[in-house]
Parts: sequence; structure tokens; C-alpha cells
Amino acid sequence: MQLRYAFRLDPGPGQRVALARAFGCARVVYNDAVAARERARREGAAFPSAGALSKTLITEAKLSPERQWLSEVSAVILQQALRDVERAYTNFFASVKGVRKGARVGAPRFRSKRDARQAIRFTANARWKITEAGRLLLPKIGEVKVRWSRRLPSLPSSVTVIRDAAGRFFASFVVESDPDADLARMPEADGLPSVGIDLGLTHFAVLSDGTKIDSPRFLRRAEKKLKKAQRELSRKQKRSKNREKARLKVARAHAQVADARREFHHQLSTQLIRENQAVAVEDLAVKSLARTRLGKSVHDAGWAQFLAMLEYKAGRYGRVFVKAGRFEPTSQVCSVCGVKDGPKPLHVRTWTCTHCGTVHDRDHNAAKNVKQAAGLAVTACRAQVRPELVPAQREEAGSHGIHTGTRAAQRHSTR
Repeated sequence: MQLRYAFRLDPGPGQRVALARAFGCARVVYNDAVAARERARREGAAFPSAGALSKTLITEAKLSPERQWLSEVSAVILQQALRDVERAYTNFFASVKGVRKGARVGAPRFRSKRDARQAIRFTANARWKITEAGRLLLPKIGEVKVRWSRRLPSLPSSVTVIRDAAGRFFASFVVESDPDADLARMPEADGLPSVGIDLGLTHFAVLSDGTKIDSPRFLRRAEKKLKKAQRELSRKQKRSKNREKARLKVARAHAQVADARREFHHQLSTQLIRENQAVAVEDLAVKSLARTRLGKSVHDAGWAQFLAMLEYKAGRYGRVFVKAGRFEPTSQVCSVCGVKDGPKPLHVRTWTCTHCGTVHDRDHNAAKNVKQAAGLAVTACRAQVRPELVPAQREEAGSHGIHTGTRAAQRHSTR
């Protein structure tokens, strides 16, 4: 299984200039490749192959006066930029044909130096390495200081250097994880319970065993600070140095919120996977819920990111992850007798079953119905499950800032 570990970098002033040059060169090659393919599309010609693009856009371009500065960076990151273009077009065509699952992928666009995220990738061919002093040696950049927060489980196969909107630098390593070692990190699944989870806004999650986890509301808590920083940014003159300083201040404030939310999701998802052999959740339409009047709170909760973490950690550690149907009336059915008692207004947080007389907490009852609707009694057979192969996840682990603090978009009352 491939995993991705991200660590903060502290490049020196000269290294920051070298990294900016590398980002720019990779971006130019990427844009040139997109332009070449778009030109071929307009002319009705065949798309140029990766080999032909490499020859014209890198090898021959380095000999020309206009692109001579491409020689100042490692050739590997330029080749990787061409591979990124190939992958982007492959995903686009697969999405158009319906082969690719998930959200629709748009056509590749030109990259800009003003994009929030800049990245370059070094493979083994670049001869990068981690020195004995713990620094990251990158070709034509030098030894960059790394803030190590944990050990890498194996020798990385590649490293991606990233600069985010807040001006922070990260090194993202792709490593191979040992499935047996992963299973050894967690308790045996045999004997552990199963759990259903009802996600919400008043409480971030309510478990089928009655546990309620408060919503940290990181964005709401930081709104005052963000509004002040945004007002200061709006008053600065465009393209001035003071405006750039104000923009970085806003970006860093948003980065703190995102890091705190991510850390909360990591800790909670790991705890749930550790303590249960099977986890059931509801297949929420997060995009649709985010378009409602509760959209800001839905984005603040970050349900999609949390569910993605639960899914890949379940596959990694040999647990069962199940999604209940999106249209299951989990808020209307009595979890004791199974009678559907009809829709209820959102302000009704407790209700009494008209058939058996059981008094239900709305969220707790929904969590128990999620567990039953997912069929965990059949799916979770108390057998150890080998982890499945999953792609390397972004932000699997690292040294980001750590900050820890009404129901599923206040679940539709018609459900």
C-alpha cells in the first residue's frame, strides 16, 4: 500500500529563490504542453506524444535563447510536468467517456504563478536523498531543513515539494507501507464492536452506542480574526507590497483553520477505526447540502474529508467500512420496533414511537438506524480483513499546525 507523508520545510533565502525558479520552469513546460495539445486539437491533427513533447519542449528548448533558463533546474521535474499533462488529459477523457467514477473532471487548464498551490516532483532519477543530518538534498537546490515529526516507515520512492497559499513549503514523500506492520499497529478486529455514525452540525458525530462528539466549529471560532484580516486586505492598494503582506496574513489564518480541522478528523477517524471492527456511515450528498443556507457550517464540518479518512484507514488497518443508502429514512424509523413514524420538523430533537412507546433521541436513533441499514450484522463477520490497495493519500501524516476543539446539514425533515 502506498502512503503519503508530508513534512514542513524551512528553506533558506537562496533556496527559496531556487525553488521559485523550479516552480516557474515546471509551470512553463506544463503550459507549453497544454498549448501544443490544444493547437493540435484545433487543427484536427493527432495529439503529440510524450516523447515528441519532451524533445521539443525540453531538449530543444534548452538550446534556444528564449528557453535557455530551463537548464538551471533539474530535468526530472520538467519530465514530471509532462507526465502531469498526460495524466490530466487521461483523466479528462475517461471522465467524458464515463469510465472514470466520481465528479466530472474538466479539461486541463493553464497554470499561473498566482495559483494558490505550486508543486514540483522529484523521482529516484533525480538522485535526491535524505542526508545523515536529516536534511533533504534536492538537485540544484541544496540541502533543505526538514521539520521531522515522525519516522518514515520505508525508503520513499519520490518527493513532491509544495508551496501553499500561505507561503509555507512542504515535502510530501510517497512510501510503501507493510500490510502486516499496519495490522500489528491496531488491536485484533475479533471481539471489537461495530458502530454506526450519524454526522451533524450541533454534534459533529453521534455514535450508535450513544456517544456524542461536539463539533469544534473551527471556522466559526476564527471568523472574527478572518474578517479583520480580510478588511485590512481590501484596503490595500492592488499589486503593492503591503497588499501581498495582507494577503499572506489572510492565507495563514485560513491555513490554521484547515490544519486544525484536518488534525481533528485524523484523530477522530483513527480512534473510531482502532476501537471498532466495522464502521457504518450515511452516504451524504455533501455538495447539495453545501448549497443550502447552512452551507458555511457544512463546509466548516468537513464531512467529505472525514469520510474519506475513515474509508482509507479502514482499508489500511483491516476494518470494514460501509455506507448506508442516501435515501434511508433513518430519522423516521424506530430503531426498536422498526415502525416508520413519519417525518419530523428539525426542531424536534426527541420523539416517542407511536407503536412501542420508546422515547428516542433523534440523532442517537438515526445512528442506530444507520448501523442497521448498512447491514453490519451480515458484513462484519468478526474475521480479520487484509488491507486493500489504495492510492497514496494527500496529507496522510505530517507536521502541520495542530489545533483541536445541527445535524447532517440539519438532516432534511422529509427523510
